[in-house]
Amino acid sequence: MKFGTKAIHAGVHPDESTGAIMTPIYQTSTYVQDGVGNHKGYEYSRTQNPTRHALEKNIAAIENGKFGACFGSGLAAIDCVIKMLKPGDEVISTNDLYGGSYRIFKTIFEKYGIVFHFVDMQDSSNVKSFVNSNTRLIWVETPTNPMMNIVDIESMSKIAKSAGALLAVDNTFATPYLQNPLDLGADIVMHSVTKYLGGHSDVVMGALVTAREDVAQEMYRIQNSSGAVTAPMDSFLVLRGIKTLHLRMQRHCENGEKIAHYLKNHPKIDKVYWPGFESHPNHEVAKKQMRGFGGMISFTLKGNNLEDALSIVKKVHLFALAESLGGVESLIGHPATMTHASIPKEIREKSGVVDSLIRLSVGIEDADDLIEDLRTALI
Repeated sequence: MKFGTKAIHAGVHPDESTGAIMTPIYQTSTYVQDGVGNHKGYEYSRTQNPTRHALEKNIAAIENGKFGACFGSGLAAIDCVIKMLKPGDEVISTNDLYGGSYRIFKTIFEKYGIVFHFVDMQDSSNVKSFVNSNTRLIWVETPTNPMMNIVDIESMSKIAKSAGALLAVDNTFATPYLQNPLDLGADIVMHSVTKYLGGHSDVVMGALVTAREDVAQEMYRIQNSSGAVTAPMDSFLVLRGIKTLHLRMQRHCENGEKIAHYLKNHPKIDKVYWPGFESHPNHEVAKKQMRGFGGMISFTLKGNNLEDALSIVKKVHLFALAESLGGVESLIGHPATMTHASIPKEIREKSGVVDSLIRLSVGIEDADDLIEDLRTALI
């Protein structure tokens, strides 16, 4: 079954009682049992809910996995993965990652004795030097947020397997339409479902997918024990959003390419970060493991002036100044003061998150209108 068909049909069936083609919203906390332990597969909605269950099967299918779990946010999904570890375990992560991921690693789990190393993963040899007998997890973002760096998932998988560690990949930017980390050797795929999977900026949710039964058992144990699950209505909305994921991603990619080339030729722009450029570091890796280059773009201004950057993000009209990404509408953000403000300045600047860096989430509007919006803001 090809992607577009799976997006629409995987995990969902017409309602048996009414024939409704859309999965019902089972807005219930509990389920009546015929006798103790004699039920229809559902006991309590923290543990399992039919609407959420359909979504979990759908997301697992489009990621070519076997087991899916949905959470109240992307960070709740990350929280589940790190709870699979114990004090003394070590995690190797990229040095350029979402600020919320960095924050939960450093301010929540580090104090429980888990050690985190933040490494430039564009060269796999950098990772090998941090592997030791305590390494239990390699955490990858690719493309990274916000520098659009590309990490070779197959290479990371080989390193993880040789160390007896898990490989988890944050696939939020690429989505299952463009990239399938499980097929490349990853053990766990994580999504901020809030972004492209939901696609309409009306849901906050996270998800994990795996093909490993042992990992799935731990995932479901922690999901049920910690209780950070998503609601039935949100599950319904994401099921609806995923049905058009392949169509939306096609337009995100088309618009992203046009805008990346426009910015590259603009006299006020210093650097443009988009993995579709042949000059982009690891462009060949991106071509190998992705089916397109997405709609996320970051760029810096000549002079690297903070005030210039803040002026531009206020002058746009179609691009909305807001955190998040992946919706049908275009967004613009300033990572240093917004999404990555929790990372100390000296650390974020080492990875390229300088004062003039601006991040775009290119939506599915008409590309010419978006370019005109940027043109007037850059005057």
